[in-house]
Amino acid sequence: MKKIFKNNGLSIVFFLLFIFSLGGQIITGLKEHNQEMQEEGGKILSMSDYLFSGHFLQSTFENWESEFLQMALFIILSMFLYQKGSSESKDPDKEEEVDREPNPKRRNAPWPVKKGGVFLSIYKHSLCYTLSLIFILTFLLHWYGSFKDYNEQQILKGMPTETFAKYLSNSRLWFESFQNWQSEFLSIFAIVILSVFLREKGSPQSKPVDAPNMETGG
Repeated sequence: MKKIFKNNGLSIVFFLLFIFSLGGQIITGLKEHNQEMQEEGGKILSMSDYLFSGHFLQSTFENWESEFLQMALFIILSMFLYQKGSSESKDPDKEEEVDREPNPKRRNAPWPVKKGGVFLSIYKHSLCYTLSLIFILTFLLHWYGSFKDYNEQQILKGMPTETFAKYLSNSRLWFESFQNWQSEFLSIFAIVILSVFLREKGSPQSKPVDAPNMETGG
């Protein structure tokens, strides 16, 4: 058990923090939703019903959507864009290890590398493919949740509802997305620039403390 945590501690801690935060969101979100429904004469939901409500789906997946968009774009753009001196960038002045062609004879190479062909072609970019697909899925779930919540609000107000397709042009949907996207892009900009001049001893996201500012990479 000790070795498992040593080898996987970072993922385990962040997953537990995710579960804790999600649980907190569900409990507080249910309370907020039901309080709003009481005030407006709507239906009070149970915990199980709330998990399929527009309120929960919209608030959850609009955040997941922005996170996966941020990660996918950062990985894709960092393949060919640079920031001299940043620990988050490749060095624009030299070839990097990550750019070398995969060697199928390398010991313990993943099976797609040994297999070659289309498997290798997909595997070469499997990280950005996967993150991009998750972004698309979470955007669709956000769209559905926001649409469902919007129509529930419209019904309570005695106003007309919208179709799923028409809601795609609704400013509310895009306001929810853009307010999250901008914060994610700002956080990436901040770490890329701040890592040029600032250090965090012991973190792989930082350059060594004594590294020159204009030295690129971790």
